Amino acid sequence: MSSPDLLANIAQPGPLRARDGEPLFSEPWQAQTVALATAMVAQGRISAVRWSDALGAEIKRALASGAPDNVATYYDCVLVTLETLTMEAELASAGQLSERKAQWIRAYENTSHGAPVILGAGDVGGFCGGGGGDC
Repeated sequence: MSSPDLLANIAQPGPLRARDGEPLFSEPWQAQTVALATAMVAQGRISAVRWSDALGAEIKRALASGAPDNVATYYDCVLVTLETLTMEAELASAGQLSERKAQWIRAYENTSHGAPVILGAGDVGGFCGGGGGDC
């Protein structure tokens, strides 16, 4: 059997699903962190091996420190790894990441229940601290 024949018998991939049949991502931020990591690899900012090694090490560290072995821990590790590799690749500093996190917290705290959270809500001086540019 030739390679094309083998490929013809493989089912086309569908959406990623967890083992219980539920969507793989329970919250939008989870999908966004994976998408950012995928983009960093695709753009050559980090290697796939570096991402895999760093994520594996972070998961081991979290589990060794007593974190439960569940989906929430996994995505927390994805986020920590993404932040670490972002700083390692010099795409953002720890201070910049900390300030962005503070901006999102202020926006969340200044958004009415049920309304979409908009970065810059609650910032003094206008959108994102008065810079007027991209946040």
